[in-house]
Amino acid sequence: MSKALIPLADGFEEIEAITIVDVLRRGGVDVVTAAIFKKEVEGINGVKVIADTLFDDIKNFDFDIIILPGGNLGYKNLANSDKLLELLRRFDKEGKLIGAICAAPYVLAKAGVIKNSYTCYPSIELEIKKPGYTDSKNVIIDGNIFTSRGPATAIEFALELLKKLKDDEIAGNVRKGLLA
Repeated sequence: MSKALIPLADGFEEIEAITIVDVLRRGGVDVVTAAIFKKEVEGINGVKVIADTLFDDIKNFDFDIIILPGGNLGYKNLANSDKLLELLRRFDKEGKLIGAICAAPYVLAKAGVIKNSYTCYPSIELEIKKPGYTDSKNVIIDGNIFTSRGPATAIEFALELLKKLKDDEIAGNVRKGLLA
């Protein structure tokens, strides 16, 4: 079974995080949400969620993918976790999949794993300060790195991740069930 890790920090974008968790679980992916600081995490719009575990309590990072939701404060909190940045570098070195949506590609840039082509929430590319930004597609795949633009692209992003983790048929069935 494919296994995904979704780190959460206060200020995360609720639509992105919950949509990705939901779509992947519908497709049979084992998804673990891991709070960076405390188990109850509050989203940018005040929605509180209880993460499955604390990031520091994970002993074995045997995940197939790590996926970062955005959110104006959330991406900054994720970027301040040295342990998360090191995990992203390890995943990239091992060729494992990494996903980031909205402002979270900034975290990939800070970790030094963003590739030559990416997308993100408009204006965050100015913080990333790396050539290769495009807004011509909602989802950009560059090697092992998947990036997406923002809340409205969360379902499309999650379905692309599901297609990669599982297959076209499973992703298509989930898409059909979602009326996407």
